[in-house]
Amino acid sequence: MTEAPRRLRLPRRELPLDQGSVIMGVVNVTPDSFSDGGRFLDGRAAVEQGLKLAAEGARILDIGGETTRPGSEPTPAAVELDRVLPVIRELKARCDAVISIDTNKAEVAAAAIQAGAEIINDITALRGDPEMAALAARTRAGLVLMHMLGTPRTMQQDPRYADVVAEVRDFLAERAAAALAAGVEREAIALDPGIGFGKTLGHNLELIRNLPVLARLGYPVLLGASRKAFIGQLTGRATPAERLWGSVGVHVLGAALGARILRVHDVAPLREALLVTDAVLAAREAS
Repeated sequence: MTEAPRRLRLPRRELPLDQGSVIMGVVNVTPDSFSDGGRFLDGRAAVEQGLKLAAEGARILDIGGETTRPGSEPTPAAVELDRVLPVIRELKARCDAVISIDTNKAEVAAAAIQAGAEIINDITALRGDPEMAALAARTRAGLVLMHMLGTPRTMQQDPRYADVVAEVRDFLAERAAAALAAGVEREAIALDPGIGFGKTLGHNLELIRNLPVLARLGYPVLLGASRKAFIGQLTGRATPAERLWGSVGVHVLGAALGARILRVHDVAPLREALLVTDAVLAAREAS
């Protein structure tokens, strides 16, 4: 069994992963995100949301300028850049949170890193742009590799697996190996099973239950299940913003099962729940 990682290595610092779960706050600078419906498309609103999430306990702010909801179409790089760069620059100047850029385009990632971002969160796991791996290696940025079946436009069209846990595990292991081969340092890589990205309710539940299997690959596991449709299926909450307590529950469970980074929209309630969760887990390890 590979030893659990103790840090995520970034260009200008290291992010400890052995002092409790790290919260990544979501800032969607998009007109049609499934979770907030364009509330933060205005750059000023996005900056204020990012500052709010950082004040509530988010160690990472994940800034995205392209919607990846099921059925969505790609956004041109120029549009992404216009949306995210002013937000990244302002947040970098006004808070100490680590900035992550949620993109699959190397052009956008490069500009975001120059503006102050330290993590590339790539939902295509380096498959969307052949230049992304070399960029991550050259800039020494943190790199999140996510599993997705198909594309955002097609991913929820009857997704099927023979063994979802084994297939996602093997895919992530292969993509991490590709990143290493391109020169990305091992301690810069985190893995995301892609909850809701080409998965049914059953697939999502099976992956969450088996997070320890993914953690045994030897990389930090990121869990991003906040406000997603499967929570609505279980709770009857049709509107994403109403799925707060289901989101808190699944991320607390994820932390207990080994997820080291939790990507969420609602930071304050999760942070309070994690204070208790992390204390219990620490007491168990000390006993």
